[in-house]
Amino acid sequence: MRTDTQRQLPQYAHVEDALIERISSGILIPGTRLPTEDKLIAEFGVDRTAIRTTIQNLVQRGFVENRGKGGRFVTRPKIAQELTELTSFVEDMQAVGRNATATLIDHRIVAATEAVAEKLSLPVGTIVVRIQRVRLADQMPLSFDETYLPRELGEKVIAENLETEPIFSILETKCGVPLVGAEYRLESALADADVAEALQIRERQPVFLIERTSYSEGDRPVDYEKLHYRGDQIQFVTWLARRGAPVVHNVRGPAKKPAGRRAR
Repeated sequence: MRTDTQRQLPQYAHVEDALIERISSGILIPGTRLPTEDKLIAEFGVDRTAIRTTIQNLVQRGFVENRGKGGRFVTRPKIAQELTELTSFVEDMQAVGRNATATLIDHRIVAATEAVAEKLSLPVGTIVVRIQRVRLADQMPLSFDETYLPRELGEKVIAENLETEPIFSILETKCGVPLVGAEYRLESALADADVAEALQIRERQPVFLIERTSYSEGDRPVDYEKLHYRGDQIQFVTWLARRGAPVVHNVRGPAKKPAGRRAR
């Protein structure tokens, strides 16, 4: 028998809660096709409008992925990545309990474009190393990374196994280049053909584009990256203090000073 509180909730809310419980408990695992609308209508005794509202909410909350004619599939909620300090992809995924892997697409010697040269403080046309990789979380393509390094550093980095070792780790432990901070620029973008193929998404699907320039000691730029993140799989979270306000505690503990170019 439903309680008074349950009777006050709209039809779709009961279905939504029940399906989220099945996903959270592992009854419906990621990759499982969601039951059809007709089956859900029959099981829960609600109308089609309620079922469609439920599915729409589950998609928006990251529990279900709509693959068009392929159907609707259970997925995991979006990864919430904190932007509070300079960390590698592997460290970010470990922090949220995901298994991080990488697929190397290409590495080569190229001439620095005007944009790359500016970020690395080099003359235009200077030879640099470009590395392209797909970063995966639990085997799902999450980010297409394009990394530019000064030639001397880059040649050392590409001599290592880029599918198992993070570039940050290689720079710090094998090249003797400590990283002290980075400048982030984040904007929305539409996936071009190369990015869409790498991330297994539709061309022109929205993605997060992060331009990150990492610095070593002496304010020296050593790593410039263009990171294309799937907008349907990740969200970025930070903590901003009001200017002049005292440091306060949020749910994650004391507010931290964001790691940036000036955060040494």
